[in-house]
Amino acid sequence: MLGEYRIEGRGAAEIAASVERAVGAGALEPGQLLPPMRELATRLGVNPHTVAAAYRTLRERGVIETAGRRGSRIRPKPATTARDLLAVDVPAGVRDLADGNPDPALLPLLAPALAAVAAEADRQPVLYGGDPVEPELARIARAALDADGVPAGPLAVVSGALDAIERVLAAHLRPGDVVAVEDPGWGRISDLAPALGLRTAPVGVDDEGPLADDLRNALESGARAVVVTSRAQNPTGAAVSAPRARALSDVLRGHPRTLLIEDDHGHGIVDLPLHPLAGATHHWAFVRSVAKAYGPDLRLAVLAGDPVTVDRVRGRQRLGPGWVSLLLQRTVVRLWADGAVDGAAVAAAYRSRRELLAAALAERGVPSHGRSGMNLWVPVPDETGAVARLLHAGWAVAPGARFRLSAPPGIRITVSTLTPEETAPLADAVAAALLPRRPGSYV
Repeated sequence: MLGEYRIEGRGAAEIAASVERAVGAGALEPGQLLPPMRELATRLGVNPHTVAAAYRTLRERGVIETAGRRGSRIRPKPATTARDLLAVDVPAGVRDLADGNPDPALLPLLAPALAAVAAEADRQPVLYGGDPVEPELARIARAALDADGVPAGPLAVVSGALDAIERVLAAHLRPGDVVAVEDPGWGRISDLAPALGLRTAPVGVDDEGPLADDLRNALESGARAVVVTSRAQNPTGAAVSAPRARALSDVLRGHPRTLLIEDDHGHGIVDLPLHPLAGATHHWAFVRSVAKAYGPDLRLAVLAGDPVTVDRVRGRQRLGPGWVSLLLQRTVVRLWADGAVDGAAVAAAYRSRRELLAAALAERGVPSHGRSGMNLWVPVPDETGAVARLLHAGWAVAPGARFRLSAPPGIRITVSTLTPEETAPLADAVAAALLPRRPGSYV
């Protein structure tokens, strides 16, 4: 069951630490089954309640998952797994359309803004005790939120969208609580929730966003929070439409104590209007990241929300990092003020690449989804076979298993750097990869 690795320890903390060390070192691999609690207790000479406490700790830390009588096993993406074990291996010479990155050619030059802000900091360094939010950033961000119909409320600045989501979940939920997540959806959230000791409830998604009936079922079954992607949903490209926003808001108003988190990471790279849900519940958070439009290394997102939520996030932030670098905040302000990114042109570029590939796939009888953003989602009958055949043909795509809980299989194709000349060959390869396997073929 565990190969040559032997779990050690006499107390619950020691046993849990032994498993975590093994997972981090790769000695225990994702999916590997752990011994039944009584069996491990006998082997270690401890009370079964001690092992049960250790397993509970591991579940709350997102290391293992338990499926009743089927036992406990290492999660597919445990929080302690070394990151190189999770990376997509793209061989030399293979076109990488799996990484989910924006097109570097559409990102702004950072040097002028950074140099100007650094020069200002040399004249007047940032010291302890200042305002954690740059006033001009707050002013510009709030004006944009007002224009998009996001309710008035205080702001915080955090280190990216996932940092915001983690902080908001931790501010309101406790281990064992259930959070409704999109399915398929951003795999990082599905991994983050168990790492916080939370359970997930899948909510189906179509081109117009989360399905209202699925959300209602999740909330009626006890989900205390929901995470919704406003636009450029990863991996499907869904964008919440006006009718869907009304339907989702109606569901949420029937469960006013639900924590609502909206992720608008697509701001600046999409040309579809925003239809916010914020305000439908007592506690809400709206997150707008700059990563996709200005560069992933600009670890900054603006978080708007109700006063209680923002106060909790900022209070906990003060006890940890304190604030997001004012140098970084002022750099973003300068980029905004200088018009460093032409949002309409960027959105048009991504839209053109999506639509060209979607049309080419449709001509070959392959349906796809990609209403916004930089990805296409292609339903497939067999993810493993499709990914392997495409890799053999020279194209690396992301397997849908990275994004799914219970949704049907699919593959994600990142089109951000796809050229018109590559579109037809890629569409041919995808169509061929979805053909039934021939007897004697290699995959």
